[in-house]
Amino acid sequence: MKPEALVEWVTKEFERRRNPEKAIAMAAYMQNRFPFWGIQAPEQGQIAKHIFPHLKPFVDQAWLEQAALLLYEQDQREYHYFAVNLLSKFGKQLTIAAMPTVEQLVVTHSWWDTVDAIASRIVGDLVLRFPELAATMDTYSTYDNLWLRRVAILHQLNYKQETDVERLFRYCATNAESKEFFIRKAIGWALREYAKTDSEAVIEFVRDNRDRLSNLSKREALKRTSVDWREI
Repeated sequence: MKPEALVEWVTKEFERRRNPEKAIAMAAYMQNRFPFWGIQAPEQGQIAKHIFPHLKPFVDQAWLEQAALLLYEQDQREYHYFAVNLLSKFGKQLTIAAMPTVEQLVVTHSWWDTVDAIASRIVGDLVLRFPELAATMDTYSTYDNLWLRRVAILHQLNYKQETDVERLFRYCATNAESKEFFIRKAIGWALREYAKTDSEAVIEFVRDNRDRLSNLSKREALKRTSVDWREI
């Protein structure tokens, strides 16, 4: 199966399940940045579950990259979700060479819903398997593009004990004074997740950087700790 055939197949599934009413509501939730078919996450999951097993004979890195880029060329947001799920499902086929394509997806149709999934599920896995990609994350952490900076901050979201703590704190400190809501939120989220592994380290980091971190970042970071961010 060629990647073009996959897009045709996905389109047929989307057309069959489209829901104009839900499409309006879903677009409104995303601030009308993207059109939708009106297919909610559970149904999207059913479509993927039906299609993915048929792809195994064809999947390699080149095929996945081409398929993802073709899906991202489509207008409706569900195509972009499918592309992210596709790369996540077959992520072990990806190597360092896939990073330019992954980066292109991050900066295309950029919004938190796809970027966060790419960061935590795709980039996070790649960096864990190829530690040399940490240097790329270092570069992302200071990029002008806020979504690449968000990827750098969030890519260790699921690492738990495997978190490179020095790197996490350095990225948060580097971006602590950002005025961007999505950077401030990412800092808080990343710290909150790591607090589940080492709350004392997060509390100490927030305390040391309390004059630089935004209230949003501090509140999110300490949400699951015993410390009130207003008193730190």
